[in-house]
Amino acid sequence: MSGSRQRTALRAHQVALRYPGASHLVVANFNLDLASGEIVSILGPSGIGKSSLLRVLAGLHRPVAGFVEVDGAPLEDVHPRLAIAFQNPGLLPWLDLERNVAFGLDFRRQPRLSVNERQARINAAIREVALDHARGLRPSALSGGMAQRAALARCLAREPQVLLLDEPFGALDEVTRAGMQQLLVQVVTDRGSAAVLVTHDIDEALIVSDRILLLGGAPANKIGEWRIDLPRPREDYVAELGHIRIEIVSTLRKAIHHQ
Repeated sequence: MSGSRQRTALRAHQVALRYPGASHLVVANFNLDLASGEIVSILGPSGIGKSSLLRVLAGLHRPVAGFVEVDGAPLEDVHPRLAIAFQNPGLLPWLDLERNVAFGLDFRRQPRLSVNERQARINAAIREVALDHARGLRPSALSGGMAQRAALARCLAREPQVLLLDEPFGALDEVTRAGMQQLLVQVVTDRGSAAVLVTHDIDEALIVSDRILLLGGAPANKIGEWRIDLPRPREDYVAELGHIRIEIVSTLRKAIHHQ
């Protein structure tokens, strides 16, 4: 993790989640202290509630117990300093790339900006994801990787302190995915922001994360946590990462066996 880690950007305390109409909890007693400059990945079996938990952290759903804080204040609704991205880039097909990036600045509770401030944010975000050459293109003309970079730029234009990412690279080919992983790390490092990445890919978590949380059980809770103190890029640390990978898989298998 970069030396920019100074404070808790987002905190979840004893968070519990229940789907509407259900009688049982999906997630219970979840805790997280996310520091600025940190990337935390959340792993777990499909359907365990990772995406729903991320929506709680984003203020899109309220927990049935516990609370979430941003900068020490309770999160009651969507927050201008939080930005969320999904596997589907969600670009509007009738807008070109630049206007899709700008669209994020119109979201609820965003601060009012002057015309110059707004354009400066848009330009900076597009440059950061290396899409200056494509700002006039519509989504139908973008590759999968370009569309995901545009979705990330839409988040970055809001200048969030926390990025919440729900398997945003899952549909990409391996080469494009690796490029997006590097971009995520670079963005967090350069901006001193923080990120929570929900992923089903253990290797992706090992490559990008400062910490990995593993969810398991019913209701789901944190059954394992690993801190990755290896420098990036991490391709030269195959043995060290391999040991951690084995621990994660073993912990997950034991949890599934005891359900």
